[in-house]
Amino acid sequence: MSSAKVIDGASIASQLRAEVAKQVTRQVEQGRRAPCLAVILVGENAASEIYVKNKHKACREVGILSEVYRLASACTEQELLDLIDMLNANASVDGILLQLPIPEHISADHVFERIDPKKDVDGFHPYNIGCLAQRRPEVRPCTPLGVMHLLKHIRCDFKKSHAVVVGSSNIVGRPMALELLLAGATVSVCHKFTQDLESHVQQADILISAVGKPNLIKGTWIKSGATVIDIGIYRLADGSLTGDVEFEKARQHASYITPVPGGVGPMTVAMLLQNTLQCFGFALPHQRA
Repeated sequence: MSSAKVIDGASIASQLRAEVAKQVTRQVEQGRRAPCLAVILVGENAASEIYVKNKHKACREVGILSEVYRLASACTEQELLDLIDMLNANASVDGILLQLPIPEHISADHVFERIDPKKDVDGFHPYNIGCLAQRRPEVRPCTPLGVMHLLKHIRCDFKKSHAVVVGSSNIVGRPMALELLLAGATVSVCHKFTQDLESHVQQADILISAVGKPNLIKGTWIKSGATVIDIGIYRLADGSLTGDVEFEKARQHASYITPVPGGVGPMTVAMLLQNTLQCFGFALPHQRA
């Protein structure tokens, strides 16, 4: 049996970023200001610092202005809400991103609800999730949207596919299932209470795992010819990164598979840039279709 084709998320994301850069340049040349993304960082989490740095770099490369607002880990929830209110009222700020995680004494739900849905570049606001659930999407969560781009890139036939999503978080798993339903797939969602995960995975024409537990999905479980999208990411003791799926063994059964890293991760950043441009008020051609 031949190995699965590896989906090069980095390359596809690069094409999307080039498209965003082209449209930003066009807007500026027509006399409009550049889009502006405000990133809020609470505390001093080392991983968050790296993520914010990478997002700032990505914004700069496509011509989007990026401003970072820092708050101490001891800040109150009200102080964070006040900052969001200020950014909501600032007409020159198009998108607001709250970098997770945030301190436990602050309610993430309260904070996300406070962000103006039209500036919610993460797509986490209940209004935006509700619009997706009602099949009239507005701003959509970045990672699930990035996965949909990958699947469309390989011309996935959603309407003839049984998609299995492993993981049911509000940030990835649930909106991922909604995206697949919107595309016409038959969808099953597995979570911590699911019995016999193996049997569910074996039925998947499209398998999407978003748990963050290394080798949770055994390669021998993969249905022959399935498409495998691994969103999970975990850093091993030696510093290397791995996903939820036993990659090499899964490759022997699947038709397409994403690597970790280099698969979904770059697409998430590309969708953030696209969402910022959308919040700015300019949809890309493929968004209008």
